[in-house]
Amino acid sequence: MAAKKPAQDHERRKQISIRGIAPVENVCNIKNSFNRHLHYTLVKDRDVATSWDYYEALAHVVRDHLVGRWIRTHQHYYREDPKRVYYLSMEFYMGRTLNNTMVNLGLENACDEAMYQLGLDIEELEEVEGDAGLGNGGLGRLAACFMDSLSTLGIAAYGYGIRYDYGIFEQKINNGWQTEEPDEWLKFGNPWERARPEYLLPVKFYGRVQQSDKGSKWVDTQLVYAMAYDTPIPGFNNNTVNTMRLWSAKAPNSFNLQFFNSGEYMQAVCDRNLAENISKVLYPNDNIFEGKELRLKQEYFLVSASLQDIIRRYKHSKAGREKNDFECFPDKAAIQLNDTHPSLVIPELMRLLVDEECLAWNKAWDIVVKTCAYTNHTLLPEALERWSVALIEKLLPRHLQIIFAINHLFLEQVKLRWPGDMDRVRRMSMVEENGEKRINMAFLSIVGTHATNGVARIHSELLKTNVFRDFYEMFPERFQNKTNGITPRRWLLMCNPGLSELLSTKLDSDWTTNLDKLQQLKKYCNDEKILNDLMTIKLYNKTKLATYLKATCNIVVNVSTMFDIQVKRIHEYKRQLLNCLHIITMYNRLKRKETEGFVPRTVMIGGKAAPGYHVAKLIIKLVNNIANVVNNDPQTSGWLQVVFLENYRVSLAEKIVPAADLSEQISTAGTEASGTGNMKFMLNGAMTIGTLDGANVEMREEVGEDNFFLFGMTVDEVENIKKEGYYSKMYYDQNTELKEALDQINDGTFSPEDTGLFRDLYNSLVFDDRFCLLKDYQSYIECQQRVNDLYLQPLEWARKCLLNIAASGKFSSDRTIVEYARDIWGVDPSELKLPAPHENSGTEL
Repeated sequence: MAAKKPAQDHERRKQISIRGIAPVENVCNIKNSFNRHLHYTLVKDRDVATSWDYYEALAHVVRDHLVGRWIRTHQHYYREDPKRVYYLSMEFYMGRTLNNTMVNLGLENACDEAMYQLGLDIEELEEVEGDAGLGNGGLGRLAACFMDSLSTLGIAAYGYGIRYDYGIFEQKINNGWQTEEPDEWLKFGNPWERARPEYLLPVKFYGRVQQSDKGSKWVDTQLVYAMAYDTPIPGFNNNTVNTMRLWSAKAPNSFNLQFFNSGEYMQAVCDRNLAENISKVLYPNDNIFEGKELRLKQEYFLVSASLQDIIRRYKHSKAGREKNDFECFPDKAAIQLNDTHPSLVIPELMRLLVDEECLAWNKAWDIVVKTCAYTNHTLLPEALERWSVALIEKLLPRHLQIIFAINHLFLEQVKLRWPGDMDRVRRMSMVEENGEKRINMAFLSIVGTHATNGVARIHSELLKTNVFRDFYEMFPERFQNKTNGITPRRWLLMCNPGLSELLSTKLDSDWTTNLDKLQQLKKYCNDEKILNDLMTIKLYNKTKLATYLKATCNIVVNVSTMFDIQVKRIHEYKRQLLNCLHIITMYNRLKRKETEGFVPRTVMIGGKAAPGYHVAKLIIKLVNNIANVVNNDPQTSGWLQVVFLENYRVSLAEKIVPAADLSEQISTAGTEASGTGNMKFMLNGAMTIGTLDGANVEMREEVGEDNFFLFGMTVDEVENIKKEGYYSKMYYDQNTELKEALDQINDGTFSPEDTGLFRDLYNSLVFDDRFCLLKDYQSYIECQQRVNDLYLQPLEWARKCLLNIAASGKFSSDRTIVEYARDIWGVDPSELKLPAPHENSGTEL
């Protein structure tokens, strides 16, 4: 194959570490494999091949290096029969796979050089890949980080989820408004997955319960089939490749020829589509519970297929074959529920053990509790799942019977523990009877598992003292904390190669799997050369982001300004509106020519609003309208710029995070469970401005209070002010700058075409400020001034950034998973490096 001219000059190529120059033999093998896949797999030559063809050929080359490791990993698990961890999640926000896989397999430099020799630019090929957006935000991204860490730690683990045809919607901004377009991530296929039609499992819905002397039987059901699609999840440099198994809904029957003759063909098509709708689309709301039938179907579909697969694997394992019963099932399987979405595992596993496997109720219940554990992800009451009894009875009649029985037996225990306390019994019942009867799925999850954990220390404490206080008093030994973490492979090694290279010259070589070793950086906090290198890397990353924004959005930003960034889902409790009030305040000061000591800023806000969340969509419109006014005002040009980052997603985060100077983590204290974006910014050397909420508390403890910009009320202060009576209008009346900013939102300054456009936002803040923005406003403004003043001292700013990096070791998802393994699952991480496919393992592949 003749080489073509490189897509970019050599100087603009991704920088390759001199510490990892690819061997010539590896580069030649990759080139040959690439040409072979282009020719034989894709049936193309260089004259007609598209960018997608080149990307897919490279993806197949990399996958070839995965397959042997994947097979060998599962041979090892079958041979050793370890306890397996099953992570059930409705969301896995994986992002792109190519670059992450190359990094974990140590192929990045060889692939880069091979593509260069073939006249291709690897960064351009990486940009061709779409995001696997099977998640809304933090919960799904956490699941993805956990899968990476489980493989890196050598834990026998499987991720179970749904293979949605359409992931989180693609956000478009039209005239400042968010519009949603379908995310067709499977449009051109997915080279990373492997369909497993041999694991086609029946999932039942509707029907009725038939009682007999032999027990209960669920009959007259409607069937849908679940087909497995497997994706390999490689660990970092250990040859372990675990599996993420996603289920796709398939209709039970093929078309019947009689439909053509009877004229009912279209009805047959519609019926088939209805069955397959279960895995069609990801629900875009993860902070507002919507009790819709399709969502409940999705949750049971995931649970039913996964449990059938888990039990099948157990029965084929050494322990299952030898014992031929479920006595040691909890010793061989740990099932983790990622929030309440998979909580139907509890009644479904009871149904399978009691109705199908004929175990006694008490024995089955003991197995369920010992096997399952539950992670809570939210403190917001509106996000807790409460399913209608009528809906469950219609869709899953046997499961409702089981839930009622679980609740009855549990409440009997409560009565024994607290005789006569019927108010407590009412509070702790899983069946809520105020209004429409509903099942509280969080209560079911706590009662039916042996461990309940929060995802940051303050969050876990609030679960014990507030949200689930009664249950903590009943089961204090079940409540734990497992502070979230992020994988340093994707969120540093992959997305910030410049910083990674600097760290590799100063730290032990295994820092990427032992992130605590970042503490060694503290000794360099006064080393001017290191601090200057850090600032140079930050400028490079800012320039790279600026280049991307110009190329994709036609937005020009000044890299010499402070990059002040808030990227996360748009929600009132995350307080993007507080950020807007600060922007307007800065704008007004600049209009008054108060420029002395003012640091020029580029404020970037990004995130998606749930399609039905009117207020969140209005906030996006406000941000864009403020940007339109500020960016077109010659008086503020060069001083202040506002950018809304369209279609925020994992691959965009990988560009934004390394470029940030300031990370905005400004939710009301007591509302954010943990957050993981805050950790990503910290790890990449951004300073944080934030409240004592979620993981911010622990971040500040790790880095020291002098290296964190703290503002706002504490959780106790928020509770007290609401108990005493919080009158937000009082703060509006008393604070001149706050009143000016709010009046501008209300009077049409930022919406001259419709002066009443933002009146709802104004009213929600001035008269019903649920998340205490007006109370925290002055503290926030003063804290932002401290940010401004420190940024005027570049070396001191860089020193504090270095200390933030050095203190971020705790927030590796490896640490989180080690804690889950030790305290909840009862498994040990393994430092064993499995043999590579070309090495002798003692068994034939």
